[in-house]
Amino acid sequence: MPEPLRLRLDALRAGFVEALDQARRRADLDSVKGRFIGRKGVLPALLKDLASLPPGERREAGAILNAARTEFDALFAAAERRVEEDAARALRERAAVDVTLPPRTPPCGLLHPITRTRLEIEAIFRSMGYSVESGPEVETDFHNFEALNMPPDHPARDAADTFYVDAGLVLRTHTSPVQIRTMQRQPPPIRMIAPGPVYRRDYDLTHLPMFHQVEGLVVDRGVTMGDLKGTLEHFLHRLLGANARVRFAPTYFPFVEPGAEVNVSCTVCGGSGCRTCKGSGWLEVLGAGMVHPQVLRAVGLDPEAWTGFAFGLGIDRIAMLQHGIDDLRVLLDNDLRFLRQFPASGSGDPGAGA
Repeated sequence: MPEPLRLRLDALRAGFVEALDQARRRADLDSVKGRFIGRKGVLPALLKDLASLPPGERREAGAILNAARTEFDALFAAAERRVEEDAARALRERAAVDVTLPPRTPPCGLLHPITRTRLEIEAIFRSMGYSVESGPEVETDFHNFEALNMPPDHPARDAADTFYVDAGLVLRTHTSPVQIRTMQRQPPPIRMIAPGPVYRRDYDLTHLPMFHQVEGLVVDRGVTMGDLKGTLEHFLHRLLGANARVRFAPTYFPFVEPGAEVNVSCTVCGGSGCRTCKGSGWLEVLGAGMVHPQVLRAVGLDPEAWTGFAFGLGIDRIAMLQHGIDDLRVLLDNDLRFLRQFPASGSGDPGAGA
């Protein structure tokens, strides 16, 4: 075998062994294989050069190169086993459990801001002697419209505003039907609130197709508009702070007479005007009024003997005021970056500070 070929083989073996020693991953081994013993590698190229040797040297050189190929294959197989063993060992070490370490604290879910606000509202009214009532979300036409003084031709019944389920059934558009069911179920005096989800065909910065309301009802002898005004002012100041400005304006609702719209100063802009309050500095949060005599008659109560007031507010809108949220739609996005801005309260009771 010519001396130059022997020297090339020795240098090739040294380079091959060094490259294998440096290989740590399967990809490293594949690279080494391609350079040295692959189809286009250096060692196969030496085997191809045998054809250029004289016949007398070709047999000896071929035997030596074939032995080198066997040796190189064995070296590569050993390197493969080493890399596989190292990978398996690293995996076992990562998966090993150190029983002496303290346990990991499991992640703790937090209350959604709407839930926190609902619980706070409930706590305030419970402290004022109100009960918390509930009712079905799929309501009858009687409970959702007719008993609340909304005849068949009333615009609130329009399919453009209401989700109709079937003949005579709707997704409730407010929680006022719970007031009707409560008056049907128990005689006065009544002092109750009805929180829960409601459904309307609406979707923009300040309106959602599914949102949450709290309806309130008081029925007793001698209830006045002054009782209503004092109750709501007390509630809103406890909920939003003593500095919150509250104003009442006359308005029309079919189930109360007289009716009032209740506004609070916008907490997003401080009353200076923004897109949330549409530049007015105020947000409507409540509709209220004295229970209409027709509503009392619908549940079998004599309006000459009993009077009452009712009110309804959007929990989502109150959460918006409390936390300075300028777009109600983020409350439905389930974006964890948004939800993590509302850490758990120290007391564990959202209404504890009310």
